[in-house]
Amino acid sequence: MNNGLQKKIEFEMEQINRLLNEAEPLLILCRTKTPDFMEMSAAALCLHSFYNGIENILLLIIKQENLNIPEGEKWHRKLFERAFEPTAASPAIFRGEIKETLSEFLKFRHFVRHAYGFKLKWVEMEDLVNGAEKLWGILKEDINSFITSN
Repeated sequence: MNNGLQKKIEFEMEQINRLLNEAEPLLILCRTKTPDFMEMSAAALCLHSFYNGIENILLLIIKQENLNIPEGEKWHRKLFERAFEPTAASPAIFRGEIKETLSEFLKFRHFVRHAYGFKLKWVEMEDLVNGAEKLWGILKEDINSFITSN
């Protein structure tokens, strides 16, 4: 992996770290009480940004691998699937055991992009809010491992 690409990926990872660090008071609040509309809206934006950052990293890697960037209506899903598929030149970016969990973040990102805030339901967000930091730890390991192996 060339140094320029590695720096871009590291920058995106730093952005996600910063997002989660700055959102920590909100994430803690959401663990201690059921959030109100404003708190849920803020948490939804945080989850949306979190997944967008992951997609940014995936796009950087796919461009480096000279693979076609998915197109069409379902390009987000295709990009997601590609992250779990090895190629002839490199291993899968993410381990298979997190696929289902990460898929829930993709679905939520899509929901947030296309729904009104008043449609947010805490019961549908709670596991994502509470699991984002743990998932990010696993994703960072996988990304760093992918960088090292390429």
